[in-house]
Amino acid sequence: MKTTVTHESDTRVKVVVAADHAELAAAEQVALKRLAKTVKVNGFRTGHVPLEIVKKHADLNALAQETLDAALNRAVAEAFLNNDLQVLARPEVEIKKYVPGELLEFTAEADVLPEVKLGDYKKLKAKKAAVNVDKKEIDEVIERIQKGLSEKKEVKRAAKIGDETVIDFVGKKDGEAFQGGTGKDYPLVLGSNSFIPGFEDALIGLKAGDTKDVKLAFPKDYHAKDLAGQDVVFEVTVKKVNSVKLPALDDKFAAKAGPFTSMDDLRKDIKAEITAQAERKATDDLKDELVKQLVAKSTVSVPSVLRDDQIRSLEQDLRQNLMYRGRTLEQYFEEKGYADRDAWVKAEANDAADARIKAGLVLAQLSKELKIEATADELAAHINAYKQQYSNNPKMAKHFDKPEAQREVANRLITEKTIDKLVELNS
Repeated sequence: MKTTVTHESDTRVKVVVAADHAELAAAEQVALKRLAKTVKVNGFRTGHVPLEIVKKHADLNALAQETLDAALNRAVAEAFLNNDLQVLARPEVEIKKYVPGELLEFTAEADVLPEVKLGDYKKLKAKKAAVNVDKKEIDEVIERIQKGLSEKKEVKRAAKIGDETVIDFVGKKDGEAFQGGTGKDYPLVLGSNSFIPGFEDALIGLKAGDTKDVKLAFPKDYHAKDLAGQDVVFEVTVKKVNSVKLPALDDKFAAKAGPFTSMDDLRKDIKAEITAQAERKATDDLKDELVKQLVAKSTVSVPSVLRDDQIRSLEQDLRQNLMYRGRTLEQYFEEKGYADRDAWVKAEANDAADARIKAGLVLAQLSKELKIEATADELAAHINAYKQQYSNNPKMAKHFDKPEAQREVANRLITEKTIDKLVELNS
């Protein structure tokens, strides 16, 4: 078989293939074996007819087509494999010439994994940020715990700053209720600045059973563009007013907050946890920055088929995240000022998809260069960890017994080890 490879671009190739008589004869044997399963010949059981007899009784057109299919399947696979080309999508095949039993010429075009030229991965500039925990951060955590342990008592008087009001409300713009502007039995501490400016102040002086139309304007920089700067009316009903008594910050408070005997122990524990979280974030930020710098120093093209797949993944993730917040993708487009999905793709998704793909391709190439692999013991440990994580979901746990799931875990592990090595090489 003769092949000629032409690189149409960094990510797409055209392979011209010519198969001769010997290769077509081999393909014909494959075709005859397929036809033997259905060809009926007196004196032989179906499926047990000798191939030379099958050839005499087979429909010539059917045999030629089956031979062509067999020849193409093998020739296409070998053409890309022999030229070390990793195909990303099914090749587009065009037959140029086919003489049954004599000659087959065709072209096959496909998107392929691009060549990656790594930059110098040992001289990157990123440094891990220093971690410092100040008193204010600790105090903020203690304040949240204090509020969580506060005593609430229903009162009949008018609400004042510091009280918790339990309210029903409906926000309307031009007389119509707007998305996300309705709440029922909502606990709101006056002075917490949880709502837009002016809302909580308007509830001061109201008692349980009172209703009020609160006229406000959303801030001009509000995240929802359809509400930013807009005049609205909130129809509010106060259902309950609770006084809120915060516990004293003493050793008794520390004991209620956890297994602590003193406020000093509580503060030390909070500081240790904040420090650990900050250390993890600093490490993650360092890894992200090193990968980003390596990608910038490397040369890699993005195949369109991978970009399209990644954009669909980004869209699915975005849609799901919005759904958790009670919003839709269409609302997001409107808030961002995008006319449609195409505008979103052009403004956001293309760059985000390319960044992810380039990082993946660069790290895959780096893992090859550094000869990083996942050992059997490492893979087994990670798979067992995932199974433990989903111990209450037998179906999901069993998913990790599948070869494709284990390959995914192995790839993820190799990527993690590669990034860890990148950090080590630049420390």
